[in-house]
Amino acid sequence: MLTDIALREAYSHFPQGMVLVAAEIDGVRHGLVASTFTVGVSLDPPLVSVAVQHSSLTWPTLREHGQLGVTVLGQRQAPLARQLAAKDRARRFDGIETDVDAQGALTLQDAPAWMTTRVYDQMRAGDHDLVLLEVLSIGSRPEAEAVVFHRSEFKGLVQSPQAR
Repeated sequence: MLTDIALREAYSHFPQGMVLVAAEIDGVRHGLVASTFTVGVSLDPPLVSVAVQHSSLTWPTLREHGQLGVTVLGQRQAPLARQLAAKDRARRFDGIETDVDAQGALTLQDAPAWMTTRVYDQMRAGDHDLVLLEVLSIGSRPEAEAVVFHRSEFKGLVQSPQAR
């Protein structure tokens, strides 16, 4: 029988990138951290996806806003990831430098990559909703170091000696 513990342990062996999906709405910053992010879902139109738990209290607000910033978290953001994911939504962004565009899409400064998106489609997928986001604009910093979430820890990427 599959248990949540068995699934989580087995899934933890697959390194996952982390993103912040966020917006500033009426002067209040809202965001959620997700490890269930996929790039390159489609090139025409340009789509990415994220899976959001049904229990999320933040997602309904973001979904209704429509235009969202997506920040790919890197080594500089790893120490902030747990703060951004904290249950205390009022303090998630304390001390964190952000950029907000005219439509309220919020991204973190000094990240490896960021994009402005809008909700394209959403479908129920078990205890999550699978959300397709259309990419409206995108940018990156080639020198920024990536980070992955692996075995419940944030880790940098190191090139294998065999790959050199």
